[in-house]
Amino acid sequence: MKKKAILFDLDGVVLDSEHHYTQFWRQEGLRYHPEQVGLAEEIKGCSLEKILDRWFGDVASQHKAIVQRLDEFERNLPFDYIPGVTDFLKVVKAQQFKTAIVTSSTRQKMQYVSDKHPELRHLIDVLVTGDDVSQSKPSPEGYLHAAHQLGVEPEECAVFEDSFNGLKAGRAAGMITIALTTTNPRELLADNADLVVDDFTSDELIKYIL
Repeated sequence: MKKKAILFDLDGVVLDSEHHYTQFWRQEGLRYHPEQVGLAEEIKGCSLEKILDRWFGDVASQHKAIVQRLDEFERNLPFDYIPGVTDFLKVVKAQQFKTAIVTSSTRQKMQYVSDKHPELRHLIDVLVTGDDVSQSKPSPEGYLHAAHQLGVEPEECAVFEDSFNGLKAGRAAGMITIALTTTNPRELLADNADLVVDDFTSDELIKYIL
């Protein structure tokens, strides 16, 4: 079936920010759970609410402090783009594709992003955040919600993701999944993706979508 919409994760897909978050959550893990190696990698693709409940549930009294540190951290992030993403967005918009960002991030964080990249408002038709859904990735809820908002069927959508939770969410939604190697090795992504590329400058990507 011909694709009508392209859905993007945010961190590690549109923004080159995933490594910053890895550092942040690694520090929080060391602060509260130094014995839990790999926590920063395990939480990728999860909403803040899920992270706090599942991995920091035993330190609920510290949740406010964690959120305050995260807000300050996000307020000062550079939010650099992944190579080629804005040009790719312009190409697919010119081809009449509908577009959406589906992220586990909060609306507040997206305001920081929008302040630094106001052009995104013209390139993205629908925004779904962690505040808009009851279940975070790997649940397909966010992607299905975006498809509904765009007025397309799930099978008419292609999803761009960098995390395993995100790819599983796209697959569970019944959508084509395209993985970027910005966060995880190519060989580990292949089992959960229909196509794996390094970034949006890949020639095979345009051919695959169009």
